[in-house]
Amino acid sequence: MAQLSDDCFAFGGELLSLDMALALIAERITPVVTELPVTLAHAGGRILARDLIAGINVPPYANSAVDGYAIAFADLAAEGQTALPIGGRAAAGHPLGRPMRSGEAVRIFTGAPMPDGADTVFMQEDCIVEGDRVMLPPGMRKGANRRHAGEDVAVDSIALTAGRRLKPADLGLAAALGFEILPVCRPLRVALMSTGDEVREPGSRLEPGMIYDANRIMLAGLLRGLGCEVVDMGIRPDSAAALADTLAIASGEHDLIVTSGGVSTGEEDHVRAAIEKLGRLDFWRLAIKPGRPVALGQVRGTPLIGLPGNPVAAGLTFAILARPLILRLAGAVIASPLTFPVTSGFAHRKKAGRREYLRATLARENGSALAHKFTRDGAGILSSIVQSDGFAILGEELTDIQPGTGIEFLPFSEVFGS
Repeated sequence: MAQLSDDCFAFGGELLSLDMALALIAERITPVVTELPVTLAHAGGRILARDLIAGINVPPYANSAVDGYAIAFADLAAEGQTALPIGGRAAAGHPLGRPMRSGEAVRIFTGAPMPDGADTVFMQEDCIVEGDRVMLPPGMRKGANRRHAGEDVAVDSIALTAGRRLKPADLGLAAALGFEILPVCRPLRVALMSTGDEVREPGSRLEPGMIYDANRIMLAGLLRGLGCEVVDMGIRPDSAAALADTLAIASGEHDLIVTSGGVSTGEEDHVRAAIEKLGRLDFWRLAIKPGRPVALGQVRGTPLIGLPGNPVAAGLTFAILARPLILRLAGAVIASPLTFPVTSGFAHRKKAGRREYLRATLARENGSALAHKFTRDGAGILSSIVQSDGFAILGEELTDIQPGTGIEFLPFSEVFGS
């Protein structure tokens, strides 16, 4: 009697590991970088096309880190407190305007340029003012409370490196250096489509056997979060000829094609066949769960990644495969998403040699981070992503996970954020 499988991922044939798939992406995907000048106000989230070289020091001059009194350290008494006359005033935007005289103190405010001749600043809270004199306590360190020119960024140094996705702090640094325009990479133009005769647009009448398209709107948001220009090509029917025609057209007008559905082994799954007809298939089955049926290839020279039709599998494979592919194609420096060790709060069995990603919530218990598996873990349970904090990663070597087992955790914010 034939042995029936209750695991939809139990197919014969060799599966490619995730690490090998990522290595293939690094090998086969070439950045398509075209430089585009944009203003600071429009540079957020864009990828810097070349190194940003500092044309000035930041700060541009030595200045005070506190409100207080600037003095020359050599004027302090060897023992006990020192009394010095207050000879002037310096504020941000209003420097003293002359060299400081020997034996005087200058009233100074945070950010004000250090007067020539001053090398140390006493905080006003530590000083006693008596008329036009200030009493300075002993024990001060030379150079205290003084910011040096260029201590943040030195002139001619690399302030920001090419390939960096620009964050608000990066834009602030560029502004501090006086840059109004930044050289960024042109956004990728991405063709996005869903496949399947059963898939319908939200808002339309849902006939028996049909489902609404959840993937396209989700993937479009993730693509835009990576700075892509998304071209929505709608829902394509389960027709090998029609799909091949659509992919051929899309290949000539876009930097990347992203599909969802149609990459499994069924008779109505035509994406793989279309890729092989029009170009090259690099891989199409991975040793991961969910997300085993995922395809990478090229259609007439344009990269294509075919994601699974199940929403959770589509989201996961976008996070761990499409995201690094897109960042590389766009010219970004790719950093692996940050994971951290947690303790399993659940029991789970899996096959060796396959990496599994379970949706999980985090809780702090007895000073440790504990991951709790979502109650339903099917690849189509999209609410499991909505109601979870991230993926509990079960490595290829694990088979029997029990409460207390050490595992890795990937927060959704690392891969589903911008």
